[in-house]
Amino acid sequence: MGRFPLALITDEFCQDFERAAAIAVELGFAGLEVRTAWDKNIADMSDDETARLRRAADQAGLRILSIASPVFKCTHPEGGAIDHRFEQDAFHSAHAFADQARILERSLEVAAALGAGLVRVFSFWRSVEPQRLFGRIVESLARAVDRAAGYGLRIGLENEHACNIATAEEAAPLLRALNEPGLGLVWDPGNAYMAGESPFPHGYSLLSASRIIHVHAKDGLRDPAGDRVTWGPLGEGDIDWRGQIQALARDGYRGAISLETHWGGPGGRKEEGSRMCAARLKEMVEACAP
Repeated sequence: MGRFPLALITDEFCQDFERAAAIAVELGFAGLEVRTAWDKNIADMSDDETARLRRAADQAGLRILSIASPVFKCTHPEGGAIDHRFEQDAFHSAHAFADQARILERSLEVAAALGAGLVRVFSFWRSVEPQRLFGRIVESLARAVDRAAGYGLRIGLENEHACNIATAEEAAPLLRALNEPGLGLVWDPGNAYMAGESPFPHGYSLLSASRIIHVHAKDGLRDPAGDRVTWGPLGEGDIDWRGQIQALARDGYRGAISLETHWGGPGGRKEEGSRMCAARLKEMVEACAP
């Protein structure tokens, strides 16, 4: 057993990056993950804005561990009809399939400039026949891994309920098909739960723990009818986060757990809600991964 670093996705607290960094220090979190700042997606940051991010993190004594890029969060032209059950949130960055090579390259440049070792990517907006794109997803990820290697970076595929790889059951065969050290899974139990999977212990049991490169933490409750999940306070939803953290520690996980609240907070006070979730995450990790 061993404790792993805690990080937070900065825009889950606010769009003011310097303030978010100060909050991380206050909360005792050592890592940052950047998705958007100043209402701009990380992949669209200028060189000057990227330098400002790095400077703010360095001055706060924090490390940017990952950039949460929008790469492959788009419609694939061969995917057929789109499954519209889930919201398609592009976080200030809606790019077409034709833009992906450019967005990938810029994301790698930004990550390298920030000293981040990981670039998070997706698996294209979910088709009503997700298996139809399996081969194309493998090809796209293989190219991304190859490009990332030139920067000394790794690619993290996030399981995302609005994309074709939504669950552990869907991620496991893809990771077997692309058994590359430069590719790992950004394991998001909340997204798997939103997609209808029981993420822990069932979903986690389908994965090779050694392929998990990063973890996102959020929680949700399914309504009594069973057809809708609402994000809420971490540790108070349906996901067994204590069990998941214990299993990660037992299995030798050494990546970060990054808080991605997704909850609007009590009375719509998002920063307050994210602070509550951060305190809960820290408490659970200290208790379950001493």
